[in-house]
Amino acid sequence: MLVEKYYLKRDRQIQVSRQQASDFAKNIADDFNPIHDIDAKRFCVPGDLLFAIMLAKYGLSSKMNFTFAGMVTDDVSLLVPDVNEEHISIISEAGKEYLYFDCSGDVSTDQALIDCFTRSYVEFSGHNFPHILVPLMAEHRVMINPDRPLVMYQGMSFELDRLDLVDPKLELVSSNLEIIKKRGNVTLEFCLKESGEVVGRGQKMMVLSGLRPYEQDKIEQLISAYVLRKQNHID
Repeated sequence: MLVEKYYLKRDRQIQVSRQQASDFAKNIADDFNPIHDIDAKRFCVPGDLLFAIMLAKYGLSSKMNFTFAGMVTDDVSLLVPDVNEEHISIISEAGKEYLYFDCSGDVSTDQALIDCFTRSYVEFSGHNFPHILVPLMAEHRVMINPDRPLVMYQGMSFELDRLDLVDPKLELVSSNLEIIKKRGNVTLEFCLKESGEVVGRGQKMMVLSGLRPYEQDKIEQLISAYVLRKQNHID
């Protein structure tokens, strides 16, 4: 199982340490957002890791819709229901909801397929910055705060035509940025292909906060810092 070493499980509870979250972000999702560093002041468990854990737990349904309701930190224990229902809510011991999702259609519990699907999605998701978000910001002449860059994962959904898949690959179809004052709503449309045939489609939604006028030199500094962080990890 791809994610089994990236979280702790105790009865019906799961918890993710800073080290586990950071390792998943960097080694699986290729995501070097500083918010996932073990020493980050505003540390957050990657939404993609929570998504991956849910797939491993409940299986891959032909139609799924995920919404992230809060930022999970390393001191939060999440209660995971044993029963697989059409609507599943993941809450903390204190009753706060952090994630909810809907499932419908056929379900596959083939762990090889789940791992392949998970890896394909999180690698795409982890590359949103700078590959997708920077061109979007440049097009609309806005940018995130370079001193406190914050991109929040809002949700994702997908629908598969069939589940007899072996090696599905995810490809970006389109990207859109809607600006509301200092907030930007990003929607990424993607498709899933098996041996070149489109077998599914979906979208990922994110929120950009603290938008300000676009400055090329500031963006280049952000990209350089991101690339350096990645290179230091590889070395």
